[in-house]
Amino acid sequence: METEIPAMLAARQLVRPERFTFHSSRMRMKTVKKEELAAMDAESDRCAIELSDARVDVLGYACLVAIMSMGRGYHRVSEERLQSRTAENDGTAPVVTSAGALVNALKVIGAKRIALVAPYMKPLTELVVDYIRNEGYEVVDWRALEIPDNLEVGRHDPNRLPAIVAQMNTRDVDAVVLSACVQMPSLPVVEKVEAMTGKPVITAAIATTYAMLKALDLEAVVPGGGTLLSGAY
Repeated sequence: METEIPAMLAARQLVRPERFTFHSSRMRMKTVKKEELAAMDAESDRCAIELSDARVDVLGYACLVAIMSMGRGYHRVSEERLQSRTAENDGTAPVVTSAGALVNALKVIGAKRIALVAPYMKPLTELVVDYIRNEGYEVVDWRALEIPDNLEVGRHDPNRLPAIVAQMNTRDVDAVVLSACVQMPSLPVVEKVEAMTGKPVITAAIATTYAMLKALDLEAVVPGGGTLLSGAY
């Protein structure tokens, strides 16, 4: 959240007049496992209140798997609850989650069948796949990179992703989810994988950026942000 989303907003500033400031409040989590994710999510109310102190215009909840591991459709519950926390603090602002943003992004581009790459352990990745399927999409193929340490997820080399995707079934899909995690870097190779597969490529970070721009009623265009942020949507 704190790397690729600011990078995309900075890139947008080169082609559009709006300027952005970035504020963050952190929820603790070291190992990407269900128990720590649940404890992390419990801290989200505090974070929403702290950020609303700054009277921000939109809040983005990172950690897609923290939402999806809480049960099917939970992004709607989370977004509504956290927005109510900002209202209680007299700093009402829309809240988007990376989980909800990804699901919505697939709808925006008209994708029904996807291939997906996630850094999580297999059981957590299976929860993510089930969550997305429950939202009405077919996950044709998926890969779990099985990186348990949260810091290591952020250090994963994005240049490894094209070779991983090359081993997957992308022929029978409408889109590729190159990173189902805002923490795992992927932005530098999004356009490469789009060219390689001939399919739209989205990521949790790209989808969250799109959702934030839409919540701000701004044109969703970011150079290097792939199909979703091309300005076509």
